[in-house]
Amino acid sequence: MTDTHQRVAMGYIKGVFGIKGWLKIAADTEYTDSLLDYPEWQLVKDGQSLNVTLEAGKVVNGELQVKFEGINDRDQAFALRGYTIEIPRSEFAPAEEDEYYWADLVGMTVTNTENMTLGTVKNLMETGAHDVLVVDGEYGQKLIPFVSQFIVNVDTEKKIITADWGQDY
Repeated sequence: MTDTHQRVAMGYIKGVFGIKGWLKIAADTEYTDSLLDYPEWQLVKDGQSLNVTLEAGKVVNGELQVKFEGINDRDQAFALRGYTIEIPRSEFAPAEEDEYYWADLVGMTVTNTENMTLGTVKNLMETGAHDVLVVDGEYGQKLIPFVSQFIVNVDTEKKIITADWGQDY
């Protein structure tokens, strides 16, 4: 059963820029400007949530800067520091063949080719060369490179990843 209202954290507001309500964003996306593809954001902090609409956005020296409708001065912008940016999963573009969103992999069960359960994907790490699954299970934590050499199959319907990986690796 999938939650049609699932939201995914995509970064956070790290500070303000200038005096007209612009904000500096720390984006947890592959490309710095990817968040600009989503006009509506939900901001979450300490159990509070706030829906905002992008008015403008740009990348300056590798940093994402945005302006929201109705946030017109530095004080209003400053009050948003520390908020997490969430986007509905349903708004993501379809993944290409053999590509997956990290948000979809977290929580999947990982089994090996001998059909032994290695654990659950808790997180992913970026190593530069490739992504690595962080898997927690009864055999401890495993770090499995997310490359075709080790990943045999990803079943998004059953939420199972099959890996060519021993329980004692």
